[in-house]
Amino acid sequence: MSLPKMTRLPSVRLLSSIHQHHQMLFPSITPLPAPRRAGVEGIKKHFTLLKKEFSERWVGPEGKPILEHMLEQNRVMWEFRGPESLDQWTVSSDHEIGGQSEAYLKLGKNNNTCFLYGTLSSTPPKDGETRYSGYCTMRSKRPQASFDRKKHHDWSSFNTLHLRVRGDGRPWMINIGAETYFSHQKDDMYNYFLYTRGGPYWQDVQIPFSKFFLTNRGRVQDDQHPLWLDKVNTIGFTLGDKADGPFQLEIDFIAVSKDYAHTEEFAYELYKKNPNV
Repeated sequence: MSLPKMTRLPSVRLLSSIHQHHQMLFPSITPLPAPRRAGVEGIKKHFTLLKKEFSERWVGPEGKPILEHMLEQNRVMWEFRGPESLDQWTVSSDHEIGGQSEAYLKLGKNNNTCFLYGTLSSTPPKDGETRYSGYCTMRSKRPQASFDRKKHHDWSSFNTLHLRVRGDGRPWMINIGAETYFSHQKDDMYNYFLYTRGGPYWQDVQIPFSKFFLTNRGRVQDDQHPLWLDKVNTIGFTLGDKADGPFQLEIDFIAVSKDYAHTEEFAYELYKKNPNV
């Protein structure tokens, strides 16, 4: 259709004809997407965190007066009082490598606890390479400062991990990840056992940090050294007792405390690499 003929058409037909000619001449040109609100919200979030960091430095460590920080004996790190508290955790299992275990995380009754449940299966995947399987884990996300900078939990004023849990009688492994100097140490974890009683009653568990031993990819290391409490990154709970079937673990809170009656620095023997002859 030529341009002179197009001018004699009614206005509606004229606009549709122009649109058809535009698509024929420029088929690959698409309108640019509108700017997303998520980017603006992210910038506001990081500047809010930056403002909080500056204001806390004027008050004292962790945003508390220096005297209150020195005399602090208990600090609740994680408590589950709403859906937003679950966003600080990740759940994984051997399903990611082809296994059959499943793990889920939700709020407990009255939205006041964290409920980890699922099914454990030790059947290895049929890939011809994996020989062992059967684990489920729940792990906290690593804290971050403004603009995604590294941040650590500073527990140097405390010496005990305090948990309030309710399990089904299975043994769990508590995993604490700390900052390392070298990249080959990225899989280093500090572990200790959590024995649940089962039944309807809650149990308060207090584990000194001196009891945690160093492992790398599940193997206990000969060269042991204490946990760096001023550079803690994550804490997690792993189930791998090879007892196939359903499991559940309910957590009320995770806290750290200062037990003045506990004076042990480290529970395991420290080897000297170059002993004096």
